[in-house]
Amino acid sequence: MNSVDQIKPPDLASPRFKANPYPFYARLRAEAPVYRTTVPVPHRQPAWLVTRYGDVLTVLKDDRFANDWSPKMLWLLRWGFAKALMGNMVSRDPPDHTRLRTLVQKAFTPRRIERLRERIQSVCDDLLDAAAPNGRMELVRGYALPFPVTIIADLLGIPPQDRLRFQSWTGSIVESSSGSATDVLRALPNIWFFLRYLRKLFAQRRAEPQDDLVTALVQAEEAGDRLNEDELLAIVFLLLVAGYESTVSLIASGTLALIQDPEQRNRFEQNPALAESAIEELLRYTSPLDISTPRLMREEVRIGSVTIPPGELVLAVLGSANHDESQFPDPETLDLTREPNQHLAFGQGAHFCLGASLASLEGQIALTTLFRRFPNLRLAEAPESLHWRKGLFLRGLEQLPVSF
Repeated sequence: MNSVDQIKPPDLASPRFKANPYPFYARLRAEAPVYRTTVPVPHRQPAWLVTRYGDVLTVLKDDRFANDWSPKMLWLLRWGFAKALMGNMVSRDPPDHTRLRTLVQKAFTPRRIERLRERIQSVCDDLLDAAAPNGRMELVRGYALPFPVTIIADLLGIPPQDRLRFQSWTGSIVESSSGSATDVLRALPNIWFFLRYLRKLFAQRRAEPQDDLVTALVQAEEAGDRLNEDELLAIVFLLLVAGYESTVSLIASGTLALIQDPEQRNRFEQNPALAESAIEELLRYTSPLDISTPRLMREEVRIGSVTIPPGELVLAVLGSANHDESQFPDPETLDLTREPNQHLAFGQGAHFCLGASLASLEGQIALTTLFRRFPNLRLAEAPESLHWRKGLFLRGLEQLPVSF
């Protein structure tokens, strides 16, 4: 029996595994860097985990690894919502991806993001003002979640009176990210309400344009080309989920990492100029997007000693690549001054996260404000009692009780 046969595959979507996946990833990098297992996406079926930094880069950038894996989702396409939600840039390849990204970039500009700086600071301060008299809070529900939800709703132009419903719908949809058919079916009512609401919003913005991202997307045009209704739905869905879900995990997991490392926390608190590099290191160290969206093999590809046949699913493990000792010296150590730090938390290549600059800005302001306002911030429960979220792709805390 070889070493690969001796590796017992864990449940990659389980909260227990997500609490600390890095020892398993380290073993895969050493013994089976291209590892065949079973994953719950789109239903339980074989897939290849690619775990070394250089190989993950290959999967992310090589067009032999297709992002359009809809052939594996035929069971889902029977539902009317699927076409809309699967039409986003993440699940498309050039030239469709290039066209969509070009159109969206016209609306999602750096100038529009920078204009949010004061609003981001104001939302953080308001949330912490509300929490301060209590002396403690549950950081995910009290800060890490409502903050980015408010910002992305502002950016899109969602009216304040609709935001609680919006948060409920999107939260339910994201919780289905374990990838199983059962979880997706459970989320169907919320998906239906979500899409119905967006269609009405698009119609309103066409009739009465506003200074918001939905209006900009509705109006986005390149050489006479515009986004159709399904593309608009898919892109807004992507921006909503990607626009806050990974940020929630970054803020909560980043807070926990700093609390558990007093030396690095002190450096963070004492040196405001460290904020930018600190967020880059926390993105590497906590890897909110643990596993990339699946790629479908267009043709046979050999990675190292393993040949992957055409038609197979491949998962690039970003959390493993970000802890690869061949790329990052002493990778299990948090080093807020790490340089260079070419992490893959936002992916790489043509599908590099369009909202990376917003997520980084939100992380910088949220964490610097939190530790400045509450210098005595500490865990309110033992670290081993913390619960992590279920899900294949994302890695984040379910709750983080803190006191101050």
